[in-house]
Amino acid sequence: MKRVRLDLEYIFRASPTIIYNFVTSPATLVRWYCDEVDITNDVYTFTWSGSSEVAYLIDDIEEERVKFEWAEAEHPHEYLEFRMYKSDITNETILEITDFCDEDEQDEVRDLWGTLMGELKKECGG
Repeated sequence: MKRVRLDLEYIFRASPTIIYNFVTSPATLVRWYCDEVDITNDVYTFTWSGSSEVAYLIDDIEEERVKFEWAEAEHPHEYLEFRMYKSDITNETILEITDFCDEDEQDEVRDLWGTLMGELKKECGG
């Protein structure tokens, strides 16, 4: 199955500082992204419904970008990235997400991220 890159964009009223905290801190990640997270140095272990995935933090620019590479990724050079910045025009925060999936899973992955972003907006105040 062909793998595809998904570039998604969501608009928030919360500042890049708040969004950054919500994508890097265990206390806030469990509020919208996973059931549990353990961080040791730059190794994140995310747990969903008893199943764990390990990700390496490979890029971290505070309040700007966070990039993870999955430890057991079947496809090299795939990653999960969060970029956040203020729109000069609207003064809203733009959160860009880059993720990868099988070509036939694009709709499901977009729906999943849409649901997760709804949760994140509730948790961070919009």
